[in-house]
Amino acid sequence: MRKDLCYLIRHENHNKEDLYRILEDNPQIRFVSLGGVDLIGHETEEKIPVKVFMEDMDLFLDGIAVQTDGSSVYLPKIASLDNAKIDMKSDLEANWFVDYNFENIDQDSGRPVGTLKIPCFLYHDGIPVDSRHILKDATSYFESHIEELLKNNPEQTKAYGFLPDEIKSVHVTAATELEFWVRTPDSNRELQELTTSQELNEQYWAKTRGAVRTALENSLQFMELYGMEPEMGHKEVGGVKARLQHDGSFSGIMEQLEIDWKYSTAIQTGDNEIFLKNIIKETFRAKGMDVTFLAKPIPGVAGSGEHTHMGVAVELKSGKRINLFHPYKKHYMSPIGYGALMGILKNYEIMNPFITSSNESFKRLKPGFEAPVCIVTSLGRSVEVPSRNRTILIGLIRDENNPLATRFELRSPNPHTNSFLCMSSMLMAMDDGINHVFKENRDEDSLLDELSKTPEDEGIYLQKGRAYRSEVNVFDDYTEKEREDFFGKVPSTVYENIKAFQLYPEKLSILKNGNVFRHSIIESYQSAAINKWFTEIEHRIIPDSIREIRGYKSLHDPANASDLDISNWLAIRDLRIELMKDSLSRTSMFTQIKEAIEKQNYDLASELQKSIYVKMDNLRMLYSLYKKNLLDI
Repeated sequence: MRKDLCYLIRHENHNKEDLYRILEDNPQIRFVSLGGVDLIGHETEEKIPVKVFMEDMDLFLDGIAVQTDGSSVYLPKIASLDNAKIDMKSDLEANWFVDYNFENIDQDSGRPVGTLKIPCFLYHDGIPVDSRHILKDATSYFESHIEELLKNNPEQTKAYGFLPDEIKSVHVTAATELEFWVRTPDSNRELQELTTSQELNEQYWAKTRGAVRTALENSLQFMELYGMEPEMGHKEVGGVKARLQHDGSFSGIMEQLEIDWKYSTAIQTGDNEIFLKNIIKETFRAKGMDVTFLAKPIPGVAGSGEHTHMGVAVELKSGKRINLFHPYKKHYMSPIGYGALMGILKNYEIMNPFITSSNESFKRLKPGFEAPVCIVTSLGRSVEVPSRNRTILIGLIRDENNPLATRFELRSPNPHTNSFLCMSSMLMAMDDGINHVFKENRDEDSLLDELSKTPEDEGIYLQKGRAYRSEVNVFDDYTEKEREDFFGKVPSTVYENIKAFQLYPEKLSILKNGNVFRHSIIESYQSAAINKWFTEIEHRIIPDSIREIRGYKSLHDPANASDLDISNWLAIRDLRIELMKDSLSRTSMFTQIKEAIEKQNYDLASELQKSIYVKMDNLRMLYSLYKKNLLDI
């Protein structure tokens, strides 16, 4: 790690004079890359020689700098084959990072070759069509609308201790917590070993050792160099102890880690996350370890989340900041805070397609793994005792000694969630709830009563037939039926989730306020998500399941086998046949789901996917029991 390199060019230096000076002082920066983010979270990447960038500086700073075709990004129903041109425009307000290749040394300077990463917006026919711009529009709409509401309601600002004409601006702040798994290549640890360690909490906040410690520390050091202000890095609940080798090194590494960093603007938070994932991957790879950001890389063990935090503050002309969620009298939150939280809870069905958007993500959202399965919040058992409930969808985070810390933590996102769209949908839902508070002149007591209502209670804003708050363990203190009766039935597949756009048109309309989520954007995203869903089923999930099933072989000796061994194996055999083997008289479940996809019968495909997952879980359990009962393998 070298400190003599330029790692970051801040937005105030995005002018010709400063950029020429910085690039001339850092000849190791040999390339420039514009990074746009499409609707499913893919970032563009190309290598433009820095000489071209310097010659065309005006174009990069003032206009459309690069053009590409629709095959470079995924924008179905927008960038078609007969109209595929996409324009890329530099974002001058975001930080620009320099991505170094420490394996490629520039011969002239003796420094590693760097690529200047410039976040950009994507345009099609002159209209922005990318995730970053959607978040820019959502943030602008939310901040200006809340400022307008405050200025038109002086009684609210008076309660906070300021007058409308003292307002300078409203600011959204955000941050994410990034969890991930690391392992040495070809390491395989027994599932029972992993689950036992998890149940005993042996790894949670344990000390990191060896290469894992070095790579984690290096990652935090890189974050500081890139101006990301890390707060902590630690072991998460998943993983097992590595094995110590004779030479003092470790093998069999399989651990879950988490890295957190300080708040920033919403867009900068998304940019930081994308770049940080690359830092982590390269840093751990340099130490001989693989990194995965999959939501559920190991069945039966804790998955990886990416809890998303969001707060809102008003900046006064005096420079003072006031948290708009923090209570100004003895209460859990202010009326604005209650409204924002209730907006997310009421409208979560049309937020969820942007948050839980992959087959992998639904594997994580299972009862018992500290991942949310219901639309429910927790405030705390009393105003004096902050909530520590880790079983809910969204929690209130507060610190009586630090009013600026009051915020919401959304627990459903995972590392493959498109954070730009996740935060955009959060802002639009929060705005809907806050608007209700101002329109109906609601106070804290009435809002708390409604948020704490039973399913039978009528709500002024929230739906009848639903509860929205729980201060107990949602997994252990409710049966599955009780959870559905209280908090609603949750989707189990990507397709069930996407259907919310058709099932809740009145809620979908709030995303379209301010023209933030245009109809064409929602239509394109829906098409992309469904196509990705069934493509993964056909070309990843089924082939992977077939390989797994073929690995479940008969291990017992018929001459020495017990009746239990034979019974277990027959049950395994029947499941294997039901799942993957066709005959003249019947088709396997894998063939049935392929046929349903081919006929675009997505409802049937979704139901088959759920059944296949249940049977695969049963097969894994049966084979584990079968192996455990054998004396010789």
